[in-house]
Amino acid sequence: MKQPLRGLAPIVLSALIANAVPAMAGAARDPFPVTVSSCGREVTIAEPPRRALVNGSNLIEIMLALGLEDSLLGYSGRTGGAATLAAFPAAAGLRAIQRSYPTLETFLDEGIDFYFAGWSYGMRVGGEVTPESLGRYGIAVYELSESCVRLGQHQRPDFDVLFRDLENLARIFGVPERAAALIAGYRERLARVATGIAAGTGAQKAQPRVFVYDSGDKVPLTAGGYAMPQAIIEAAGGENIAAMLDNSWVRIDWETVADLDPEAVVIVDYGEISARDKIAFFRSHPALSHVGAVRNDRLLVLSYDELTPGPRNVDAVEKLAAFLHGGPG
Repeated sequence: MKQPLRGLAPIVLSALIANAVPAMAGAARDPFPVTVSSCGREVTIAEPPRRALVNGSNLIEIMLALGLEDSLLGYSGRTGGAATLAAFPAAAGLRAIQRSYPTLETFLDEGIDFYFAGWSYGMRVGGEVTPESLGRYGIAVYELSESCVRLGQHQRPDFDVLFRDLENLARIFGVPERAAALIAGYRERLARVATGIAAGTGAQKAQPRVFVYDSGDKVPLTAGGYAMPQAIIEAAGGENIAAMLDNSWVRIDWETVADLDPEAVVIVDYGEISARDKIAFFRSHPALSHVGAVRNDRLLVLSYDELTPGPRNVDAVEKLAAFLHGGPG
C-alpha cells in the first residue's frame, strides 16, 4: 500500500496563492447551443433547461448558489434541512419530487428536461437512470465531477474541479457571470487561509494527519484520495491519512487507522447516528486509544454539505484550518 506523502504544505499553499486572481465577473455569455464535458462525455444543450431535477443537498446548494431556483422543477434524495435553508432561503420553495434516487418513470411523468446528479449522488453504475438511458428521451445529464472516479476516471478533486462544475452549469443555464463571481470570491477566501497558515506555522512545519470518519462501527467509511475532503484537508494545511486509497468514499479497517495515527479527526454530521454518538464511539474504540486525536481530544464536526462538493466547501476549509492551526480560518 502506498503511504500518504508528507511535507507538501509549501506546494499546496503556493498553488492556492497563485490561483487567487479573481475570475472575471463579467464573463461573456455563450450563444446556444453550448457544449460542456461531463465525465468525458460531450453534452450539448440547445437552450437553458426550464424543468431541471437535482439530486441531493450538496447539489441542490450548487444550483441555488448559482441562483437557478427558477429553472428547477424540484429535487430528489436527501436535503440539508435547516442548514440549507439558512444558507439558501430559496430552498424553501423547492418541490420534493422523490425522496430516494429518481426512477425513469419519474422523469417521463414529470416532463423533466435536465438532470444534475452524480455517480452515488443520484445514479448508480448499471442502474436504470444513467446519462444514456435518459438521453434516449432527450433528457440531458450533467455529472458531478468528483463522482467520475466511479467510472474509473481518476482525477484528484482539487478546487478547480469544483469550480469547473460551477462554470459548466452556469454555461448550461446561460448565466456564466454568476459562476465567475462566485469563484472569484472562493479563490480570495482560499488564498486568505493559505496566507494565514503560512504566516502562523512556517512553511516547513509538517501537515497534521487527518482522518475523516463518515460512519460505520466494524469497518469505517472514510474519504479516500478522490473525495472532496482530500482537497479540503490539503487547502486547510493538513494531510488525509486515507489519501493512498484510489477512490472517493471507501471502507478502511480500524487497524490501518490506528497505525496511521491521525492527529485530528473530522466527524461527518449526517444520517440517523448523531455526531455526538459518532464521537463517543470513536473515543471508546479500543484500537484507537493511543492515537493522537483521541489522546488530545482533537475531533471536529463538519456537515455532509461542507464535505461533499458544493458551495460550503470553502467554509469547511476555513473551519478546519482554524482547528488544525489555531486562529481564524
